Amino acid sequence: MAQQQAQQRRASIHDVASQAGVSAATVSKVLSGVTTVKPENAQRVLDAVELLGYRVDPLASDMRRAKRRIIGAIMPEFESEFFGQMVSELEGLAEQRGYTLVAASSRESEQREKEILARMHDWRVAGVVLAPVRNEHGPAAGFMKANGMTGVLIDRVLADDAFDTVSADSAAASAEVARALVSQGHRHVLVVGLGQQAATVRARLEGFRKTALELAPDIRVDVVLCESDVGPLRTLLRDYFSQREDGGDRPTAVYSLFLKGTLVALSEFRRRGWHCPNDISLVGFDDAEWMQVTWPAIAAVVQPV
Repeated sequence: MAQQQAQQRRASIHDVASQAGVSAATVSKVLSGVTTVKPENAQRVLDAVELLGYRVDPLASDMRRAKRRIIGAIMPEFESEFFGQMVSELEGLAEQRGYTLVAASSRESEQREKEILARMHDWRVAGVVLAPVRNEHGPAAGFMKANGMTGVLIDRVLADDAFDTVSADSAAASAEVARALVSQGHRHVLVVGLGQQAATVRARLEGFRKTALELAPDIRVDVVLCESDVGPLRTLLRDYFSQREDGGDRPTAVYSLFLKGTLVALSEFRRRGWHCPNDISLVGFDDAEWMQVTWPAIAAVVQPV
């Protein structure tokens, strides 16, 4: 009867000890790989574990040992190939070292970002990899500092005095785009982006504009930026080109500072019957497989993961 009751709920270490006729400490030693337990006792423990379907609670065990084998990862979104690959790489690295990765998306919301981080703090994660919505000075990074959390800030960040940071040199990459477009004779370029306050957006924009003006002082750089929603950007881009219907004031190239913007721009070109690069050129920051199946393929800055 006692065995049936134990199986109706999740078996505990004390249930295993009772079934095996040993102490809970002995069960713990056997499951931890300690070899000083008598072989016959160890076998009874293993038999009881199998009979009761006992599983170690890793979170409770880690908390007792003050070792937390969970790493949190918070990304702005999972739709982009870059952040998807980032989570996949982090998961593999974590598992190689005996950790489990728990990943969540902030959905480009600083409020949600902070709420997720607070939950991860409650879970006593070993550390957090954070790609902030804006930059290293946002509320999430502030929460991590205030609560003494271990973390690494990635992508939309510059240097930080409290955490290690990892990001591509966005300004230098955009400067290369400027050199390429200027060398091809472009003198009117539209730059498209989301997240006006993100550190990487500012770096990409300024890196492009500074180099373009240095190489061609007569170049015209138009900028269409909005916050984190693609819908308003689509409207802004449509209005921008509608105001230039005659074509004389139309840019000859578009540089998108992020992947979704590249798709929005390409969709607007298709809607207007334009073809790249005959009617207008397009360069994107971040690449995706779909960019290689367009004809011709879309030029892109590839970020290493």
